[in-house]
Amino acid sequence: MKIEKININEIIEYSGNAKEHPEWQIEQIKNSIQEFGFNDLIAIDEKGIIIEGHGRYLALKELGYTKIEIIRLNHLTEEQKAAYAIAHNKLTMNTEFDIEKLQYELNKLEVNDFDLSMLGFEQSELDEILQEEMEELEIEDEDTDDTEVKRTKLICLCCQHIALKSEFKEVMDGEDT
Repeated sequence: MKIEKININEIIEYSGNAKEHPEWQIEQIKNSIQEFGFNDLIAIDEKGIIIEGHGRYLALKELGYTKIEIIRLNHLTEEQKAAYAIAHNKLTMNTEFDIEKLQYELNKLEVNDFDLSMLGFEQSELDEILQEEMEELEIEDEDTDDTEVKRTKLICLCCQHIALKSEFKEVMDGEDT
């Protein structure tokens, strides 16, 4: 395995790539690269054929990149290259998110006005994830009659803890937050 910087035109798409990359996904990848940088290198073989990273390759081409860093994998047999390409795409799809941790991280980003659309979720998915948390928080805080307080979430600037406004009011002995 070796990291190199090469001309993007030296890269060849693998004709057997089974992973689909519709234009909407390429747009998501482009947005991610523009926001966070190109941090996930494309892996190619000794001939320049992509083993993994077809979507990133297409996005980089559309963004006008001419030279990129790649990982050259010279140690794999032809069968291993094909198997690794499939495994690389499938293995990331085999797990789910820890919803509580995801909700916490999304709320931290949302409180700081980060554009959540940059994360690859559909808006309906974000709404569902964040709504699940709101429902859980409302159940935990149902002893309050004030609907506005019941639904308002705050984030502590010191410890980044996210809680309902009513919980912060309790800590502050009833003072308004």
